[in-house]
Amino acid sequence: MELFEIFSVIGTVAFALSGAYVAMEEEYDILGVLVLGLVTAFGGGIVRNIVIGVPVTMIWSQGGLLLLAIISIVVAFILPLSWIHHWKKTEAWFDAIGLAAFAIQGALYATGMKHPVLAVVVAAMLTGIGGGIIRDLLAGRKPLVLREEIYAVWSIVAGLVIGLGIAKSTVSLLVLFVLVVSFRMLSVYYKWKLPRRSLKFGTVENPSANHDSTKEQTKTQM
Repeated sequence: MELFEIFSVIGTVAFALSGAYVAMEEEYDILGVLVLGLVTAFGGGIVRNIVIGVPVTMIWSQGGLLLLAIISIVVAFILPLSWIHHWKKTEAWFDAIGLAAFAIQGALYATGMKHPVLAVVVAAMLTGIGGGIIRDLLAGRKPLVLREEIYAVWSIVAGLVIGLGIAKSTVSLLVLFVLVVSFRMLSVYYKWKLPRRSLKFGTVENPSANHDSTKEQTKTQM
């Protein structure tokens, strides 16, 4: 199995499980769980294909991945609730794995088509975050990539590293995969966020700095 296929398998399983867990949180029926799981697993790839000029019908040539995603979703659906609640604590972990695997897979896809660096970066980002955005919108949630810790940036970095030819070998791509997963999890643990502009206050906010400032004010009041 080629490295490209390995990343496809990892990303498909991770995002299929992620979509299934979100659907069950929203109390969808089995059909809803299947739809949300499949959309999460393949939505980003479909959007990427549209952008870089690959026929959308290419998805039907991925029968093995479709079957793997369906099996993963069904397994997640029939697991005992105690297992699901335990595994739900690792939701961010599955999401990070899917992000890294699909970002690298999308970048490799674009480089294989001899696209320029910018297209490689866009392909990596769309493949990494597209499915998650569609998942959250269908579940009636604000997209994770737009409101939580640093997320899309790591897929952009992966695309840039591959697009510039920094990571080419199997070992370097595996190292890149581990780094993207690690930095995504560090973002979750330390709550790293990009600066944001609040219309309420008219200022650019650094969430981490505000959090520290609040703690200092509390200490002063005490």
